[in-house]
Amino acid sequence: MRNAPILILDDDPDVGFAARLMLQRKFGDVVVLTEPRGLLAELDRLRPGVVLLDMNFTPGRTNGEEGLHLLSQIVARADAPPVIVLTAYAEVSLAVNAVKRGAFDFIPKPWDNAKLCATVAAALSQRPVSSVTATDTLLGAAPAMQSLRAMIASVAPTDANVLILGENGVGKELVARAIHAASRRSDGPFLPVDMGALPESTFESELFGHRRGSFTDARQDRPGRFQSARCGTLFLDEIGNLALGSQAKLLTALERREVTPLGADRAEPVDVRIVSATNLDEARLFDPQVFRADLLYRINTIVLRVPPLRARREDILPLAQHYLAHYARQYGKDLRTVSVDAQLALLASPWPGNVRDLRHSCERAVILACGVQYEVADFALGATTAVPAAGADPPLQLADREREAIATAMRRADGNISEAARLLGVSRPALYRKLEKHGL
Repeated sequence: MRNAPILILDDDPDVGFAARLMLQRKFGDVVVLTEPRGLLAELDRLRPGVVLLDMNFTPGRTNGEEGLHLLSQIVARADAPPVIVLTAYAEVSLAVNAVKRGAFDFIPKPWDNAKLCATVAAALSQRPVSSVTATDTLLGAAPAMQSLRAMIASVAPTDANVLILGENGVGKELVARAIHAASRRSDGPFLPVDMGALPESTFESELFGHRRGSFTDARQDRPGRFQSARCGTLFLDEIGNLALGSQAKLLTALERREVTPLGADRAEPVDVRIVSATNLDEARLFDPQVFRADLLYRINTIVLRVPPLRARREDILPLAQHYLAHYARQYGKDLRTVSVDAQLALLASPWPGNVRDLRHSCERAVILACGVQYEVADFALGATTAVPAAGADPPLQLADREREAIATAMRRADGNISEAARLLGVSRPALYRKLEKHGL
């Protein structure tokens, strides 16, 4: 299962690009508009789960009247999605006005990534999760995938805590959504939280909520993720990246099944199912310097291991055909056959980004292909598929070396954009563009 698409309307292409690149990794499809024209038509076509709305579109205008007008049009719809207003820091009073007129929340620009993701997740939790789509089922005929689906079918109807292990891009969130969809809590919300992106300073506020006035920017009472996921599933993604201090606070909440919002004088009971995921090696999870043993035993009642794509190569071509057909429909393109050379290249690729990597490659191929077939170059696989002859020097292609360096930095940083950018010596916006360029 998957959330409905996210729709972003911002006249600054760089803002839209950065937001899309970050959010699509967490929530799926993201569509960006740079002008208000066509907004209502896109709302009808996409039926988005949430809208991120800028407030000014005419150069020189800062009063937000354009954004407020669009907001009124959106919230007046019978199927109105939650609207998150994007504002400059100097426009906070305008944002508060927007909330009074029906906006779900506001995010100041430049935004904090963890805050933006948490707010989008909270907004999506206000709407029912959409039905299973063709792109989001756990596809694959490999024995490992058949075993995984059988485990999900056995585990889902229970309320047991589940820990999902696997590399980046293997589909851990899809597994979590499949568990939720087959559970007794399927009518409740499915709320994903990127635990590694939560700063320690805001951890309790984001997860447990806060009361008005409990800190400087606490202008109103706000529920935490535990309260927002009531009667549903709370998906604690990348839990292995959580700081040890925050792990202790999470353990207390899980043991007592209650949380105390910041500024409150009493605890609140919580009714959620916990599904967690991490890309850490299992050996590191048992390192007390990395992860608390008592928390691990609390969350790993059931452990599900999602195999990397290189371990189920028989699924590569069927998955590629599936994604090619999906994106051909999405972009209104003709569906082509895959050349023999391209098939061999797809099978030979190590797919460091796993199924997500394959999906992005197929999307690029649909967009770029102009011949009668999809060719190797359409997938932009680079040198990762090449097998040099014995004794030959490796190719010195700058783009390939750049891709390898970025992939290495992302692995060392466990997917943390800021840390990877620091390792590479580039800015975060520059790294976002390079990730998109290389399909990582």
